[in-house]
Parts: sequence; C-alpha cells; structure tokens
Amino acid sequence: MKHLLACLLTAMSPWSAPAEAARPYVNDKKAPENRKDLETIQNALTSALGKARNATVCIELAQGSGSGVLVSEDGLVLTASHVSGGVNKDLTVVLEDGRKFKALSLGVVADTDAAMVKITDKEKFPFAEIDRNDSTRLGDWVFSLGHSGGFDKERGSVVRLGRLVRMTDSTYQSDCTLIGGDSGGPLFNLQGQLIGIHSRVGTNLPMNMHVPIQVFLKHWDGLLKAEFIGEGPFVKKPEKGKGFLGLATEARKEGGLTVTKVGKDTPAEKADIKEGDVLLKLNGTELKTREQFQGLLKEMAEGDALEIEALRADKPLTLTLKLGAR
Repeated sequence: MKHLLACLLTAMSPWSAPAEAARPYVNDKKAPENRKDLETIQNALTSALGKARNATVCIELAQGSGSGVLVSEDGLVLTASHVSGGVNKDLTVVLEDGRKFKALSLGVVADTDAAMVKITDKEKFPFAEIDRNDSTRLGDWVFSLGHSGGFDKERGSVVRLGRLVRMTDSTYQSDCTLIGGDSGGPLFNLQGQLIGIHSRVGTNLPMNMHVPIQVFLKHWDGLLKAEFIGEGPFVKKPEKGKGFLGLATEARKEGGLTVTKVGKDTPAEKADIKEGDVLLKLNGTELKTREQFQGLLKEMAEGDALEIEALRADKPLTLTLKLGAR
C-alpha cells in the first residue's frame, strides 16, 4: 500500500518529468537536404504553434512593454528580469486574445535575467509545457514568440524560426530574429516545449540571447518566494532607505501620528491617505514618534508593501500601499 501511494504521489508531482518527445531527425542535419526535411520542420512548427501562441503574453510596464509565457493553469509567467523590473512590482499581463489581467512580479535572478510573474486575478489560463528533461542540443531547430513592438491583437504574437548557434549553462544564442518588445518572450523546441526566455536582443537582429529554462528550474523555489537572487546588470536590487511615502506627520499625546500634509501624486495620496488621518500602526508596529516612523521607513526600499492601521474621524481603517522611489 505504501509503495502504491508513493507511486501515485510521484505521478501527480508537477516535477515528475514527462516522457521525452521524439527528437526530430532534422535537428541532426547540418541543413535541410530535401522537401521531406522542409516539410518535417513545417509540420512540427504548425503542430506546436497554436498552443505556444496561446501561452505567450504581453507584459505592460510603466514605460513600454515586454513579453512572457504562461507555464501554469493558475497564471504563473516566466519572463526576463529586466522586463519584470524587480520584485513585488505591479504589472499588467495581456493574453493573445486581448484580455488583460493584474499581475505581480515575484523573484528575479539578476545575473542571468530570469524572472517570474504571477497573475493575481483568478482564472484558468492556457500554458506551455516546460522541457524538464534538458533535451536541448546545439544546432536544434527552435522557434521564438514575442509581442514585437507591443501588443497588437489583429497581428498576434510574432513567430520566427531558427537554430541554436551557441550554448552555455547560463545562455543560449539563436539566429531567430528579435526586436524590442520580444524581450522576456519564449523560445520553444520543435516539439513545442519551452526551452528558454529571450534576454538580450542583439544589435545584429538574427543574433540573440536567451536564458535557458534550466536556470529557472534551478532557482524555482526562490523565484516563487519573490527572492532577489544574485547581483547583475539586468535589474538593480532595491536599496534600503530609498523608499518614498510622501507625507508629513506629528505625534499625538494619545498615541499615534497625525497626518499634517500629503504630497501630490505620491504613494500616500494614491493610497487615499488624507490630512487629519491618525496613523496607529505600520506593518503591525505601534507608531509613537515621527523619528520612530522615519526609522521604520529607512529600513524599507522602493516597492516594499505597507499596511497602515489608522483612524479617520475616529473610525478605524486599514490602508495598503507600496513605497515609491525617492
């Protein structure tokens, strides 16, 4: 019975590797030699493209947009860290059919440009299969998808066919043609399995870099926990003391802090904090003096979440917001 239970649990595990799909023979040829070879590539691409496209998303940022790919039914998205912008950022994810959903950036791997995003709206989403068997080889035929130049519902995501021309543990290079807006989008093998995420779009359009899916699998738990992993050029780690709230306060004899001023277009104003509100607690800590309040904020960074318990006209309320950049 124990053996049977163990087998069932293994079968249900999301980490159990599926049976490896048959490797297309054209991958092992230097170049297509005849019509059959070309039709094999065409048929494989045609077969895989629909599902891959449905899983490919546009990620809208404050300035511009990037791409990503859904990898779970509940809305987990893989993208590049320079697209997600860091940890705990509010984003918008646009599906192939044009529907928009709220999302939150989770963890990043700063030195390899890997990132994870979670759609916060409840829905069942189409998703791509990940190549967990690490079956990718140099020279393999691949295809890339991305929302080049931004989302266009009539056009949809753009597909390019190419081959892997260079491979290391942290980077794949392909000759798929990519442009701005494709960053963070998916790279698939001919079986329709996700093998990488677009990272650096080269000045030479057919020479582009991708983050191997194995980098994501290696750091999966940390990405899910919204950890900032590594140090690197793709995204900067938020600095403590750089968070900005945008209000002034004064202490009360009865305890707490009275808001005396709220700056225009600040995180405080956007969270609906008003002059005259009494701030009682910050993330569970009782507020007693301005200096204590400022000290707590100095230990926080841009994007950190605040929960403030307050009074407005003697009525309790809870305010939630994120710190902006100073």
